[in-house]
Amino acid sequence: MLAKTLKYSTCFSLLLLICGAIYLPAQAAKNPPTDVLEPAGPLLDPAEENAQPYEYVLEGRPDPFVPFITKKASTPKLNPDEIIDEDVELTGMRQFEPGQLRLVAVLETGKKKIAMVEDVTGKGYILNEGTPIGRHGVVSKINLKQVVVTETAHTRAGKEIKNTIVMRLNKEGEH
Repeated sequence: MLAKTLKYSTCFSLLLLICGAIYLPAQAAKNPPTDVLEPAGPLLDPAEENAQPYEYVLEGRPDPFVPFITKKASTPKLNPDEIIDEDVELTGMRQFEPGQLRLVAVLETGKKKIAMVEDVTGKGYILNEGTPIGRHGVVSKINLKQVVVTETAHTRAGKEIKNTIVMRLNKEGEH
């Protein structure tokens, strides 16, 4: 019984398929679709004498076949006069730039001079000649009334730039 049912359903499906194949193209021929676009004007034959060939004008337009990003555009230009910083962990007095410190005292013990400075919070520090201070500075000279810090930096081009900073001892009551 099941075999007969499958046989009839297969035959019926095949019959529907054949009828649809005959009926649908006939309907399409009677009722053409309305969404077909008609050409806007007559097409020009390039063999005609009056026909002008199409020419893409590149002036004022980007070339569509050139990539948008090039190696030259993506590589930043480096300034040769830019100061390069060493990748060094800043510890001790190298954490402070000379402008962040205030000279409060200078002590002289024989031939050696010691400077005392404090930061904005009032914490005190001791400086000796040769003490590194800030990113590029070294205490180069200590006088009775001032401390001289020499900063030495290097540019990308290898040029050495020296800068001298003087920290003056303020009289009592001055800030």
